Amino acid sequence: MPELPEVETTRRGIAPLVLNQLITQVIVRDHRLRWPIPADIATQLEQHCITEIQRRGKYLLLTLPTGTLILHLGMSGNLRVLPADTPTLKHDHLDIVFGNRQCLRLHDPRRFGAVLFTAEPVAQHRLLKDLGVEPLEKTLTGQYLFSRSRGRKIPIKSFIMDGKVVVGVGNIYASEALFLAGIHPKRHAGRITQERYVTLVTVIKKVLRAAIQQGGTTLRDFVQSDGKPGYFSQHLRVYGREGEHCHHCQHAIRHCVIAQRATYYCPHCQT
Repeated sequence: MPELPEVETTRRGIAPLVLNQLITQVIVRDHRLRWPIPADIATQLEQHCITEIQRRGKYLLLTLPTGTLILHLGMSGNLRVLPADTPTLKHDHLDIVFGNRQCLRLHDPRRFGAVLFTAEPVAQHRLLKDLGVEPLEKTLTGQYLFSRSRGRKIPIKSFIMDGKVVVGVGNIYASEALFLAGIHPKRHAGRITQERYVTLVTVIKKVLRAAIQQGGTTLRDFVQSDGKPGYFSQHLRVYGREGEHCHHCQHAIRHCVIAQRATYYCPHCQT
C-alpha cells in the first residue's frame, strides 16, 4: 500500500508537470473505485487549471478555481504523467488531459483508491476533518504524543498508526521508528515517558524524511510518478527481516502481529 512517503514522492513528482496546465478533457474509463467517481467530474475540472497540489495524510489535494479534487491511491494505485496518446492498460481508470497533450493517469488494479471532488472547504470534508497532526509538521511533538497517550492501554505501535492521533505513520515506518527509538511495539502507549516520546517523534520524522528522499518504500505495486520503483527498502533495519541478525546487537529479529499488522522488532534493543 502506498504510504505517506510514497504519496509525498508522487506529489513532488507530478507537481511541476501539471501545475497551471489547462485541463482540456477528463476521461473516466471506469467509475468503480472505493466510491464511484462523480458523474460530473469532467464539468468540475475541464477548462480550469490546477493551482496547487497538497498532501493531507495519504490524500492528494489538487486545488482548482471550482474546488478541490481529492485523490487516494488505495492499496495499489499510482499516478503517472504521460503523453495523452500513451496506450492504456486494463486498470487505467482516469485521465486528466492537459493542453500540452500530457495527461495525469490514475492506475488502480484493486480499485480501493478514490477520486472525489468538493466545492466546500476541503479541511471540513468527511474524509479529512478528523485526521490527526501531520508527522513532519511542528505540531507533532513529544509533548503532544505524551498527552494524547495518557491512560491508553493499546500497544504503542497501534497508537502511532492511529490516523486520529497522527497521520501517515504506516506499518513499515512504525516498525522502523520504534526500533530506532528502542521501544517495544507491544508496550502500552500510556506507560511510555515523555522523554521517550520526544525521542520517538525525532526518529519518526527521520524515518519518513529518509523514505521521501529515497523515493518511498519498494512494495509489490508501488512506482514513482516517472514509473521507476522506490529504493528505500534496502535500508530497512527490522521490517521484513525476521530471523536475520539485528544490525546493532546481532540478536535475531522477531515477528509478531499487532492489530492484524505484521510487526518486526529486536527483543534485545527494544524494551
